[in-house]
Amino acid sequence: MDIDVLGPLGVRVNGVGVMPTAPKPRKVLALLALHVDRVVPVGLLVEELWGERPPRSARTTLQTYVLQLRELIGAALESGAGPHGADGVVSAKDVLVTAPGGYVLRGGGGSSDVREFDRLAGMGYRAMDADDFAGASRWLREALALWSGSALADVRAGAQLELEVCRLEEARLCALYQRIEADLRLGRHRELLGELTVLVSRYRTHEALHGQFMLALYRSGRRSEALNVYQRLRQALVRDLGLEPSAGLRRLQQTMLQASEPTPLIAGAQDRRLARAA
Repeated sequence: MDIDVLGPLGVRVNGVGVMPTAPKPRKVLALLALHVDRVVPVGLLVEELWGERPPRSARTTLQTYVLQLRELIGAALESGAGPHGADGVVSAKDVLVTAPGGYVLRGGGGSSDVREFDRLAGMGYRAMDADDFAGASRWLREALALWSGSALADVRAGAQLELEVCRLEEARLCALYQRIEADLRLGRHRELLGELTVLVSRYRTHEALHGQFMLALYRSGRRSEALNVYQRLRQALVRDLGLEPSAGLRRLQQTMLQASEPTPLIAGAQDRRLARAA
């Protein structure tokens, strides 16, 4: 089984899609796919489908959705090589398993873009810790390339799926920030300007990204623009959250104010002070 959730939902058995078109069975499959090889409790599925006030028929209806998914899985298994399908399973019940208190979607050793993202991002983080910035940039780029849009872009998320989507998007943003940090350490500040321009416009109160944008601008010889970025961030923070910028970002701004006009592409003592301030 191959599972994609970092974009539109995709679940394939023997290369055949097993995607229901109705919204509620699609939600069930999405939750099971996110927790592949782990039990998803019935209560969690019911809450995702109907919220805090499920109908009396909720569990029976959930069983109907599970049967619909098994029909799709069974058809995919029949199309596989051999009498038991490519994964060597006996029936759809061996793929979507009824477990005590819930259901389990068995991956059968197939691919999962979330697992691959976590693996590659973990390698990138370890490379950052070892000051291998080229390796970190490479691994994190590969991790981020697995995304093809917002997580579960074509699923109408309920409360549980919304939490999962938020978790995944936060992991994506963390990997993106670390990849940019690695590129800054490699002196790629000019190449980052376009990307950071878009990011700070999208995340108007994200201090870390704004700090990276300030550094990239400053190191490109554009100090006044870097200071303008700080002022726009401060206005957004005060207006939207009632907060001032963090102490670290204020130090970065002060260091830029006190430094002489930078020379592009030259990382001297001033630049090292900026790095410490950030």
